[in-house]
Amino acid sequence: MRPALVLAAHGTRSAEGERTLSSLAETVGRARPGRRVELSYLEISAPLLADVLPTIPGPLVVVPLLLAGGYHVHIDLPEVIAEHRPDAIVAGWLGPHRLLTSALTRKLARAGLRATDAVLLGAAGSSDPSALADVRAAAHQLAVRLARPVTAAFASAGTPSLEEAMERLRSTPAARVAIASYVLAPGFFHDRLTAAGAGLVSDPLGADPDVAALIWHRYDQALHRHRSTAEPQPLRHA
Repeated sequence: MRPALVLAAHGTRSAEGERTLSSLAETVGRARPGRRVELSYLEISAPLLADVLPTIPGPLVVVPLLLAGGYHVHIDLPEVIAEHRPDAIVAGWLGPHRLLTSALTRKLARAGLRATDAVLLGAAGSSDPSALADVRAAAHQLAVRLARPVTAAFASAGTPSLEEAMERLRSTPAARVAIASYVLAPGFFHDRLTAAGAGLVSDPLGADPDVAALIWHRYDQALHRHRSTAEPQPLRHA
C-alpha cells in the first residue's frame, strides 16, 4: 500500500488563506493521481491534524506545510503525532529549497520586479534561531538566483524586523523596495508584508507547481529514510 500523504499546515483565520491551502492540496494530488492526500491543520482551522490522523488506515507520511523549523515543527507536531499516530512517518519542513527559490522568482517577476529594486524576503519570523537561519538561507538562495542582495526580514519575532529592514533600504539609492512574500497563503503575515509600504509585494507561494513538487520530494525523502533505517543491517565479522 502506498502511504497516504497528510499535509499539516499551521492554520489561519483567513478564509482566502484556507482556500489557497486547499488549492495547494489539490495541486499536490493532481501531481500523483491515485495517491490519498489529506489537508489538515495544527490549530485554528479545520480539520485538525489530531482529528485526521486516526481516520487514515495503513501507512502515512506527514509533511509539515511550514517553510522553516521552529516551535510548531519541534514541539506541536511531534506531540500530536505521538498521541494520535505514533506510527506515522514525519517528513522535513519545506525550506530552504531551490524549488521555493524558483517559485519566489516567478512571483516577483509577475508582480513587476525591476532590475533597480532592492529586495526583501518577508517571512513570519520565529523565536527559534534555527528557524531564522532557515529563512536567511532562503534569502541567500534567492539572492544568488536574482544576482542581487536579498535581505531576510521578519514580520513578528526575529531581526531585522520588517520595519527595520524597510527603513534601511529606504536610505539606499534603490528606486523602490520589493518584498518577496515568503508565506504559503494569504492571512495575517501576508497582510503585514502588504502594509509595510514597499513598492511591490509578491503573492504568497500558494498552489505553485514547484511547491507541490517540493512536498512530494519531502514525502519521498521521508520514505527513503524510513526504509533505510528499517532494513536489516548485514552481520559484521570481528
